[in-house]
Amino acid sequence: MIKRIFIFLAVFFAFTGSVFAQVATIAVAANMKDAFTEIAAAFRSAGKPEMRVVYGSSGNFAAQILNGAPFNLFIAADEQFPLELYKNGKATDEGSVYAIGKLAIISKTSSGTQSLTSRTEIAKAISKANKVAIAKPELAPYGRAAVQYLKAESLWDLAKDKLVYADNIGAATTYVASGAADIGFTALSLAKSPELLKQTRYFLVDARLYDPIKQRMVLMKGAPQEAVDLYRFMQGPQAQAILQRYGYSTP
Repeated sequence: MIKRIFIFLAVFFAFTGSVFAQVATIAVAANMKDAFTEIAAAFRSAGKPEMRVVYGSSGNFAAQILNGAPFNLFIAADEQFPLELYKNGKATDEGSVYAIGKLAIISKTSSGTQSLTSRTEIAKAISKANKVAIAKPELAPYGRAAVQYLKAESLWDLAKDKLVYADNIGAATTYVASGAADIGFTALSLAKSPELLKQTRYFLVDARLYDPIKQRMVLMKGAPQEAVDLYRFMQGPQAQAILQRYGYSTP
């Protein structure tokens, strides 16, 4: 009888161990949402298991990981936050740059704005706007790039009192799409979204007027094999082709 109980318990714990096996949890910068959705689908089509994916600002994710949040892979929107995690002993190494992002300015199609390609046109649009959306520069690299651009073009004083700050670049984009802001700065990868293009127009910002947005990813210590496999997949030709389609440059 005792032997049967031991056998039952062994089978039970083996079964529950597989049921509650660690699921890889991935922190992904908000500017990557559309591109990463496609990358994750391609990754799963190769027979890989489901992952838990959370989107948000790179700064918030870095703070959460430093405070013990159980993310296994951090796919950030810049280099600063991943490297900070490595210096603090959270990441296995310095990681890898997987993409270079581009900044865009968007406006509602209904606004009638035909072009925002020159400083004069952008200055005029800011003057007419009630609100200008950007992501918080201390949390989101695309917000930081927007501030750099405005200052480089001597538009900061014109815009600063009209700025509405979002926690991440996805939220800043939504402000414009919903009409809460008249114009805004976003990632080109989000601006190219088919859903967003139904409501907004986008125009590229001169990349010489802000620091290059090198997007780095890092693996956390103790990451499960699925996270390691995804990290490698992100550097492969299939993922890189998807990133290029969404407007990123790749290393």
